[in-house]
Amino acid sequence: MCIPCCICVSTSEVVMVERLGKFDRILPAGLGIVCCPCEQNAGAVSFRVQQLDVRVETKTKDNVFLQTVVSVQYQVIREKVYQAFYSLTNPQQQITSHVYDVMRSQLPTLELDAVFEAKEELAIAVKSALQEIMSEYGYQILQALITDIDPDIRVKQAMNEINSAKRLKFAVAEQAEGRKILQVKSAEAEAEAKYLSGVGVAKQRKAIVDGLRTSIVDFSDGVKGASSKDVMDLLLLTQYFDCIKEVGSAKNCKTTFVPSGNGGGAGIRNSLLIADSAKLS
Repeated sequence: MCIPCCICVSTSEVVMVERLGKFDRILPAGLGIVCCPCEQNAGAVSFRVQQLDVRVETKTKDNVFLQTVVSVQYQVIREKVYQAFYSLTNPQQQITSHVYDVMRSQLPTLELDAVFEAKEELAIAVKSALQEIMSEYGYQILQALITDIDPDIRVKQAMNEINSAKRLKFAVAEQAEGRKILQVKSAEAEAEAKYLSGVGVAKQRKAIVDGLRTSIVDFSDGVKGASSKDVMDLLLLTQYFDCIKEVGSAKNCKTTFVPSGNGGGAGIRNSLLIADSAKLS
């Protein structure tokens, strides 16, 4: 004798009902009736999105062993609930096997640096392979993500050292370029300073010559009978006295030579030469 029994089915789930061991019907979410003991709840199927993380260890083309984590997001197709429940004993194991197959066939064809750049291509390859197989069993693959690529710790240290060496090389080159620019600018500034200094000295000497010429002309015009030679001797004598004064006031000067005698312009010139020699001593 069969007795009606109530079953509460959760949202986003269905219950597979078997009658005397044979599939009979599907109970949707809500309150369902099962005639016991002829009918029984064979199990529930969830339509929620599920995720399976698969860790795969393999080597690359350049013989570097690494571990990758592939996250597969899958869901039961509503129209294929029967296949999803009765076709596979363990769908997670089936998905894991196919992930192993794809990753271990793709990664050995890539070098380590290329693996990090080909994450998107690897994920697409895993999703395509799983979608083709699992759709026959009532599952759809929503997404396949390469969430982690973890080579050996020594390999990571070597990669970091290579990157550090490249950055150091770039920094040294930039520093050398900076020093070169500073030296060039300093040389240009020194050349400009010397040029301006030469221009200043030339203008100074020109001004002195112009002043002397004006003085000689004015003196010759103002003093009757005075020749240009007399004016030049007077100017030399004045400079001679200024030189003697400067030499005598110097701290390191102990001896001053003062010539005597009348030598005219030549004597004054010799006196200036002697004074210059004393100043240098």
